[in-house]
Amino acid sequence: MASFVTEVLAHSGRLEKEDLCTRISRLTQRVEEIKGEVCSMISKKYSEFLPSMQSAHDLVTQVDKLSDDIDLLKSRIESEAQICLKLLKSRKCFDLKILKSLSMELTIQKQNILYHLGEEWQKLIGWKFPPSKDISNLESCLQTELHLCTEQSQKEEKTPGPSISSVLLAFSLLGELHTKLKSFGQMLLKYILRPLASCPSLFAVIESQPNIIIIRFESVMTDLEHPSPSEVFAKIRLVLEVVQKQLLDLPLDADVENEKTSKIILAEMLGDMIWEDLSECLIKNCLVYSIPTNSSKLQQYEEIIQSTEEFENALKEMSFLKGSTTDLLKYARNINSHFANKKCQDVIVAARNLMTSEIHNTVKITPASKISVPDLPSPAEDDKLQVQKVSTTQYNEVMNLEPENTLDQHSFSLPTCRISESVKKLMELAYQTLLEATTSSDQCAVQLFYSVRNIFHLFHDVVPTYHRENLQKLPQLAAIHHNNCMYIAHHLLTLGHQFRLRLAPILCDGTTTFVDLVPGFRRLGTECFLAQMRAQKGELLERLSSARNFSNMDDEDNYSAASKAVRQVLHQLKRLGIVWQDVLPVNIYCKAMGTLLSTTISEIIGRITALEDISTEDGDRLYSLCKTVMDEGPQVFAPLSEENKNKKYQEEVPVYVPKWMPFKELMIMLQASLQEIGDRWADGKGPLAAAFSSSEVKALIRALFQNTERRAAALAKIK
Repeated sequence: MASFVTEVLAHSGRLEKEDLCTRISRLTQRVEEIKGEVCSMISKKYSEFLPSMQSAHDLVTQVDKLSDDIDLLKSRIESEAQICLKLLKSRKCFDLKILKSLSMELTIQKQNILYHLGEEWQKLIGWKFPPSKDISNLESCLQTELHLCTEQSQKEEKTPGPSISSVLLAFSLLGELHTKLKSFGQMLLKYILRPLASCPSLFAVIESQPNIIIIRFESVMTDLEHPSPSEVFAKIRLVLEVVQKQLLDLPLDADVENEKTSKIILAEMLGDMIWEDLSECLIKNCLVYSIPTNSSKLQQYEEIIQSTEEFENALKEMSFLKGSTTDLLKYARNINSHFANKKCQDVIVAARNLMTSEIHNTVKITPASKISVPDLPSPAEDDKLQVQKVSTTQYNEVMNLEPENTLDQHSFSLPTCRISESVKKLMELAYQTLLEATTSSDQCAVQLFYSVRNIFHLFHDVVPTYHRENLQKLPQLAAIHHNNCMYIAHHLLTLGHQFRLRLAPILCDGTTTFVDLVPGFRRLGTECFLAQMRAQKGELLERLSSARNFSNMDDEDNYSAASKAVRQVLHQLKRLGIVWQDVLPVNIYCKAMGTLLSTTISEIIGRITALEDISTEDGDRLYSLCKTVMDEGPQVFAPLSEENKNKKYQEEVPVYVPKWMPFKELMIMLQASLQEIGDRWADGKGPLAAAFSSSEVKALIRALFQNTERRAAALAKIK
């Protein structure tokens, strides 16, 4: 029983081995047949083909003969050889040397065919570039040409080469058509289409010759900085029509052997490859610059939208585009958004340029000055507030209730001063932008309104930073900046109210205001000017510190130092007076100069009253120094350039200099007797008592007079 089973199993194994060997043998034989058949076919074709490679004419002829066999060769190679290879690989027999050799042979033959097809491609589609790269872009474009060999010219030749369709079909069968078209499309975009889209002076010229069509450039003089969209569309359309007719409008059947028509649309393939880059180029180099800068021109943009639609429809007819709307047309149709974005960007850029321009170029502002913008349009009827009509009788009654003494018409106007010309233009820009918003769409109006607010936020951040050094060092610029801030704050008070009824309804709910920005601008101007005042005060005190405390004036060196210090202080004050003249408003000018002069006088008073001993000669010289200040001090008050108009303010020095009267009393004390001092004290009711405290007067008496009974009696009266 066991031997029988063993025999059966052994017999079965032998059968299985025999069957496997038979199959391997048969498969090997089939592979040899395929290899022989393929190699024979390739050898036969290439034995005819390769010897003639030295002659270009023979090469074209031989390639044309091969064109009819490409499908069969490809079919045989791919259908039988490659299928068998895959089958053998799947059965794990790929380690056989014959299969590796066959696979390598197929790859080599395929690359050979691609090489020769590439040579034919270069003959059918040629590029001519300038010999030197060291030329301008325009010159480079003018020397660039695209040569397309025509189908008709090939048919008329005595020994015609392979047709364009044959070469393209061969690339398609070998799986290289996409690569070739993509390479051609990128070059077409770079050297033909982009220059047409970006340079307004270039236009394409189509030149027909017996064998080829040439696409080249010519240039015309133009004042345009950017090309017109409609012109660019026409130029590009012309080029694509030629390329489509000569190269892409050819029927290709992907499966010739089975007679199944699966038509390859070359134009669609090329369009898919380059359209995204081309549309982006058209937007950035053309459509962006066609966006109007004024809302009144938006209606004219409909022509550009229409030309964009016509351009896309033409490309669809040539199969470059599919049916869906592209980004190019979407961009053109979304003009309101683009207009608002561009307008806002232009406004901010213009504002920043004004903010970074020179501050010292100024214009004079008077109470009667107005922003030079067109009159605001009347609000629409549906936006008007319902105002009740007042009868003539009621009106007269109201008029009769007015007080006899009315305010001046300029009571709430900005006082006369000088501001930067750039700031005046900045406010005009704000008014112009809001005026633009009144005639814009709701979306655009909102964007423009907040762009105006952004202008003032930007001013608050940019100007103090950009001009920091000059604002710290130059007192005139600090004064101008102070005026600029006050000028802006003055207009911000009513800016929103003026446009409240004319803007989009969404902005008419109380949000159209700029009043919240007013305190910040006032603070910005005030802080800058006060910082300059502190700097000037520091310089004045530093100069007075060289006066040697006004002590021992009988010493010539001490007196000379004190006299020099006083002269320097007066010179600085006069220089400031000239620098701020006709710049600051009169009231601000007088307060500023009065504060600085008062600081100087207060320092002098403090130093003199602190002296413990003042001799007669010291007193005379101190009096002389004080008289210099008293005589020349009022001259620093010259707010107006007309000298005769400044006398009024020079006479009002005590109003602006708090320490002026105490200074006069100090001068009197330096020359007065004990009796005169007592009389001016007048039991604490005289002018001396109003200027100094009893302790200060007693200290001065002790310093000025020797210790006598008369001095003691005088001191006793000072209480």
